[in-house]
Amino acid sequence: MRGDRRNRVSPAETAANTAKEAAAAAFYDMDQAERYLRGRLTVFADLDRAAAAPAEREFAALGEAATAASAAYIAVVDAHPFDGRPRSPAEWDGMERAFRAVTDRMTEMNARLERFGGTIAAALSRLEAALDRLPPRLTAARDAAAAAEAAVAAARAAGLDAAAAEAELEGVRADLARLGSAGLGGLGLDGALTAAEDVARRAAAVREAAEDLPKEAERTRNALASVRTRVDVVAGRSGPVRDAMRTLLREYAEGCWRDLKGAPEAIEAGVARARERLDEAAGQVAAARWRDAQRSLTAARTELNAADRRAGQVTGRVAELAAVAADPEGAAETARFAVRDAQRLAMAQPGGAAPHHARVLDGLVARLERAPDGLRGAHPDYWAYLTELEAVRTAAGDVVSRIRSERAGQH
Repeated sequence: MRGDRRNRVSPAETAANTAKEAAAAAFYDMDQAERYLRGRLTVFADLDRAAAAPAEREFAALGEAATAASAAYIAVVDAHPFDGRPRSPAEWDGMERAFRAVTDRMTEMNARLERFGGTIAAALSRLEAALDRLPPRLTAARDAAAAAEAAVAAARAAGLDAAAAEAELEGVRADLARLGSAGLGGLGLDGALTAAEDVARRAAAVREAAEDLPKEAERTRNALASVRTRVDVVAGRSGPVRDAMRTLLREYAEGCWRDLKGAPEAIEAGVARARERLDEAAGQVAAARWRDAQRSLTAARTELNAADRRAGQVTGRVAELAAVAADPEGAAETARFAVRDAQRLAMAQPGGAAPHHARVLDGLVARLERAPDGLRGAHPDYWAYLTELEAVRTAAGDVVSRIRSERAGQH
């Protein structure tokens, strides 16, 4: 009897079955299209997160519509089972209409998905073409990191302190691993390309630093010897400075040496501190801690520079005071020339010297005339005299600068 029934399938049942198969095919096409586009969108977002954001929002709405269409299809399948029981032509016709309606909905959904795929296709094609540039850059970054590792290993094998280079190398390794293990590492294509270049650049810097360590060691040893020599030179200035201070105290007024009091002791203390820094540097050199040794040597140089400068102030003061004592008028000539130069420039202005410049210049002339008054007595304050002459010269230069600035502002 079953065979007889199959031979007596009505046209309405056949049409309903055909509609069901068409709906199943439409459902499969829609599901596959959505899965494919979801994968493409993931690639898009990985390559360029910012550019993919609007497409992701649009696809989210499409996904909801596709989910609703899928639910409608499943509901129709559940509501109209082909279970072999007899149905009237009207029932078969109803089933056919239900399947055709849901097929139309899924077909329209498929068309919307296809249009969406077209909107992102061009951007994806450009990005995927650009993606070809990433593997060579990753290869260059890996090669640079390998060269850096070899250089650091060679430095350590030579007994050199490669701790700083090793620390930088760890960062390079971490960034390279992140790029290599996570595709674009969430950076997007441009970010990944930039990161690969940055890794290669940093790795090259690590390699250069490691390769420079032997030269750095030699430079540090040479610097240690040089600073040792300079310590002895500066220490040797202590005797002449003490002699110069005795001369100042014996032959000149207190104003000539008050600011230099304690200079010999300060110089000797600076030399002592420099020797301590040198001893530190020597120990650091012995331990191959080149960077620490360089810092200690810099500290020693700073102490020596201060001590040397102080020594020069003392011996230079004696020479300056001796010169002005021998020729007070000659010391004033430079300041007098500066005032005359400012006066000539002021008078050369249209209408002559401006009143405010004239007042200043007249005051400077008066100061020059009064300056020798401080040289009277048994112990002239030559330093105060020199200080006043320098102040007059500086003030005259300021007048010249103001006149030229005012002239420039008028043009």
